[in-house]
Amino acid sequence: MQQALALARRSLGLSEPNPRVGCVLVAPDGAVIGQGHTQEAGGPHAEVMALRDAAAAGHDVRGATAYVTLEPCAHQGRTGPCCDALIDAGIARVVAATGDPNPLVGGRGFERLRAAGIEVQVGPGAEQSRELNIGFFSRMERGIPWVRLKVAASLDGRTALDDGRSQWITAEAARADGHAWRARAGAVLTGIGTVLQDDPLLDARLAGVARQPPLALVDSRLEVPLTARLFGPQRRLWIYTAQPPSPKWLELQERGAKVVSLPGPGGKVDLAAVLRDLAARDVNELHVEAGHKLNGSLLREGLVDELLVYLAPRLIGPGQPMAHLAPLASLAQALPLRFTSVEMVGEDLRVLARVTGRAGA
Repeated sequence: MQQALALARRSLGLSEPNPRVGCVLVAPDGAVIGQGHTQEAGGPHAEVMALRDAAAAGHDVRGATAYVTLEPCAHQGRTGPCCDALIDAGIARVVAATGDPNPLVGGRGFERLRAAGIEVQVGPGAEQSRELNIGFFSRMERGIPWVRLKVAASLDGRTALDDGRSQWITAEAARADGHAWRARAGAVLTGIGTVLQDDPLLDARLAGVARQPPLALVDSRLEVPLTARLFGPQRRLWIYTAQPPSPKWLELQERGAKVVSLPGPGGKVDLAAVLRDLAARDVNELHVEAGHKLNGSLLREGLVDELLVYLAPRLIGPGQPMAHLAPLASLAQALPLRFTSVEMVGEDLRVLARVTGRAGA
């Protein structure tokens, strides 16, 4: 199962919006005879890749055990049901890390395998599989993506100088690591303040990146310039606004953007509705790279699941904070977090902190 989980990690940044799944086929004598992981959406799933791998090497898979990190699917989507492929191949036993939270599967894969006389065991590696697919589980179980808020800051918590200059607080290794987190995301979310101030690309600039995540922009008053670098070729861009249809809508849509009006109180965008809309667009993990105002709004509304913070070994003093939050009456009102990872990335410190009460926290 650990080998299957390692294969599943190869689907990071590739299989969206499908879950990251690995499969290892083991012959009755204990030899590994096939392995694979889920490919791009519409491509073969892990079980099919493992069966193809075995066939290419001339191995007979009849009577073999399939170790798979998620319940084999039982429905016809862009590909056929994986449980049928295992049944037709003559697999004798399936060991799955965990069930599939997709209501289209939801135990049906296991039922069909057992009905075909295949022994099914569930459980080994369940926590690791869920963690690897935390966004997929979030979308299926909560109806919203897993929201990861990324911040690069000085040790005293400043993300920019007072005038907005922030290039560069962290060093190159941390910035490259941040691009890897972008690459695995279902979408990258930012705010109009960041666009007007920095005109960022917000793409994943890494060698071998299989797909660029779509972009989502919160722009209450539709202030985004038509010349912004966010308008890239063949990259999806969703702009969330509080404004009704207007000539600016048409101009933005002619630039390739999809404009969605989700008005909330005070002329702002309804951020909770944005998350629901992104889930409906098959976004599993939402990677937020925004300024302190949007960061603060997301945190205040309880919409952040996890913080990805890079801390540079320097002090800035007065400047822009990680998030604009209201003063607290007491420390008991502070947002509780749990550190899940603290690592050096080059000369900077990377901290992953999960909001307590979230799945897996």
